Amino acid sequence: MNATTTSATAPTCNHEWEKHGLFFEYGSAANPRMPRIAIDVFPPAMHHIAETRVIPLELSKQLETGYPVTGPSLLANFIHIAAGEELLTACQASSQVFYVIRGAGFSVIDGKTLSWKTGDLFALPVTGEIRHHASEDSAFYWVNDQPLMDFLGAKPVSARFRPLYFSRELLTSELEKVRKENEGKDKNRNGILLANPDCPQTKTLTHSMWSLYNLLPARSKQKAHRHNSIALDFAVKATEGVYTMIGRDLDSDGNIINPVRANWVAGGAFVTPPGWWHSHHNESDEDAIVLPVQDAGLHTYLQTLDIQFARGY
Repeated sequence: MNATTTSATAPTCNHEWEKHGLFFEYGSAANPRMPRIAIDVFPPAMHHIAETRVIPLELSKQLETGYPVTGPSLLANFIHIAAGEELLTACQASSQVFYVIRGAGFSVIDGKTLSWKTGDLFALPVTGEIRHHASEDSAFYWVNDQPLMDFLGAKPVSARFRPLYFSRELLTSELEKVRKENEGKDKNRNGILLANPDCPQTKTLTHSMWSLYNLLPARSKQKAHRHNSIALDFAVKATEGVYTMIGRDLDSDGNIINPVRANWVAGGAFVTPPGWWHSHHNESDEDAIVLPVQDAGLHTYLQTLDIQFARGY
């Protein structure tokens, strides 16, 4: 049977496909209503539990999806593993980031063993099931981009970058370098972007995600900025009097109008919506550190990140 015969005898689908088409007048549909991304807070009590399990920071109802999400393209989770126990994690993601909130142990990843402890961070490309073993009571902050794959109806098939591991000691020493360089300067942020050599264009942790290890010194303020990536912020270190102010607009002096206050609680997380201005404030006598994980790698590649800074930066 040749190609001509096949096309001539196959049933036509024109009418069936045509009847499903829709039309909208441009002005009424060019900017459709989308689910509101709100400032949601996830307290550390969620991972201070007895049971060994994954605790998704789930907002699928609010974002009207049929799959777990924290933001449109990212899912954040807490993980708790009791001392001496193991847990398996698996996801259809092209990128995933693990930050060790507390504890110590190891993970078996593609036949290799990675040891970890409090304050360490590692980033992985697409991989199979991971086995985590905790030698003491342990918790992770785990973010992956499976919602992006779910939206596209896609499955990642090849690694787009090599795995990365950052020890707590290395993160601390690099942050201290930046602190010394910025002393006496009015900087909008005082942190280190974690980067992967396999992502030279975007200069991000993975090809879809970035992470900033950001220091907020005692008795200091970091002026407002905004960007089109969502920020899933994890408070690494904070005491009472540390918070983020978040709002849609600025006044003429660069202050956020009618802001919402999101308190930093060590071991807790909160969502900063995309496009909203946010400033960080530390009214305590102790330094604070926040670890946002964002879909900024994807936005940088698409050239839609559009970071803007308040006047005076």
